[in-house]
Amino acid sequence: MTQPVFIYTEASPNPNSMKFMLNFELAPSGLSFDYPSLLATQEEGKASPLAADLFQFPFVQRVFIAANFVTVTKDDATDWGEVIYDTKQFLKIYFDENHPVFVKKTVESHTAILDTDTDTVRKIKTVLDDYVRPAVESDGGAISFHSFEEQTGLVKVLLQGSCSGCPSSTLTLKAGIENLLTNLVPEVKEVVAEGV
Repeated sequence: MTQPVFIYTEASPNPNSMKFMLNFELAPSGLSFDYPSLLATQEEGKASPLAADLFQFPFVQRVFIAANFVTVTKDDATDWGEVIYDTKQFLKIYFDENHPVFVKKTVESHTAILDTDTDTVRKIKTVLDDYVRPAVESDGGAISFHSFEEQTGLVKVLLQGSCSGCPSSTLTLKAGIENLLTNLVPEVKEVVAEGV
């Protein structure tokens, strides 16, 4: 890497997750990659040597990579004070030595608008991408569209990174995301998180 590597940490609403911010892009804007296990780091289209190496730390439970940050979720037994320095040093050395983040970069966004999407689904994806995603990313997580049931008005979303398993994610989902979507897209009646 030709530029110096700078890393700073930000706590997230999830006490078990820490956001490691970098001074360069790791993933294309709007894309995120969630690794809930070491096995997930090998999945085709999103394989990540960085995430796999982070799972070598015994306390690491989940790795999430987006834009210019990596969110690491630890186990309940470990205190961040005991491991934050080593994790940060590992990342610094990893990038100083120019190791790859991904085996192959994926270029498809989860909220990409498709030709087959209905007008309502297009509106939902636009709201998620323009209003919700930036706020969720600032907390070290990501949100992506899963599905919409026209007859019931139910929107299902996927929460990743620090949002997965976060104690305040239910409040954020109901008071924030659901409120915003029901106001901006009248066809939406309820929002739930899939696979949390």
